[in-house]
Amino acid sequence: MYFNSLTRVKNGLTRKSDKIKLPYSKGDFAVLELLSKKGYVDSVARKGRGVKRIIEVKLKYDDAKHPQISGMKFISLPSRRVYVGYKDLKKSHQGHGHFVVSTSKGIKDGYEARREKLGGELLFEIW
Repeated sequence: MYFNSLTRVKNGLTRKSDKIKLPYSKGDFAVLELLSKKGYVDSVARKGRGVKRIIEVKLKYDDAKHPQISGMKFISLPSRRVYVGYKDLKKSHQGHGHFVVSTSKGIKDGYEARREKLGGELLFEIW
């Protein structure tokens, strides 16, 4: 699941690593690709074949070597799923963060889901 991947990204940022490698899954790759598109990580690449497939994530820092991700909060947990309609998706951290939603059309951030009138499972919030 995406919990392990995001925790590894957060730990890599605190260690000031340039790249991290994760085991491949379609869900994790979709979430990390969204984070890359929104500017939280530099790049996401799929490497290897078959069972040995991995995801290579290049982490992003600003000029003072501070990480781009200030914090994140997991909202849906395996023991408690949280579902929202598109009308219930609000701004995160006064517009400086993003909610990530799993919709019927794939993984989307809160702005895209609201624009396309899609609800779904609210996965996490990142800022």
